[in-house]
Amino acid sequence: MNRIRIVVVDDHALFRRGLISLLEEMPEFQVVGEAINGQEALSVIERVKPDVVLLDINMPILDGVQTLGAIRKKDASQKVLMLTISQNDDDLIGAIVAGANGYVLKNTEPEILRNTIVQVHAGNSVLSPEITARVLQAVRRSQTDRNRGLLSDREVEVLKCLARGQTTAQIAGVLFISENTVKTHIRHILEKMEVNNRAEAVARAAQLDLL
Repeated sequence: MNRIRIVVVDDHALFRRGLISLLEEMPEFQVVGEAINGQEALSVIERVKPDVVLLDINMPILDGVQTLGAIRKKDASQKVLMLTISQNDDDLIGAIVAGANGYVLKNTEPEILRNTIVQVHAGNSVLSPEITARVLQAVRRSQTDRNRGLLSDREVEVLKCLARGQTTAQIAGVLFISENTVKTHIRHILEKMEVNNRAEAVARAAQLDLL
């Protein structure tokens, strides 16, 4: 059986040595190199050309995301699995955007790590359950932020009044603007949200979490 050739990149010596020992006990893996920072990792990867790179995020000189970006520039096909303690959204999204094939936490059980490496080597993308949840949350937050940028603050205020069932005259009184101005805001809201009437605008706003 051809073993999967692995490079381990982590600046914590104790964890790195422990991980290498663990991997060497698994017959399907062969550790062919190690590095303590991103800059050293690039040299090792270039020299040994591994099947899979296990890459930490928080490292000196070049962090994991920067290192991943440099790897991708040289070889877009290189399999890279982020193995880290970081659940920071910026690290997570940064790694995914940079092209990570997987992202798992250092507290992952050995058998799950084994399966994850095999899956990444096979060309699959893998996220640990905790990370999947954070990705979904980050995507939802990003989408909500984009949705909120669709309308101006005043238009959102008018929309909230519409959701309360207020008439044009009532909205004008609450917001201290003229009825014509309210009608103009409503027209803009309908155009921007691509709906036909006030009821559809309120329903769409609820879908987009604008209320």
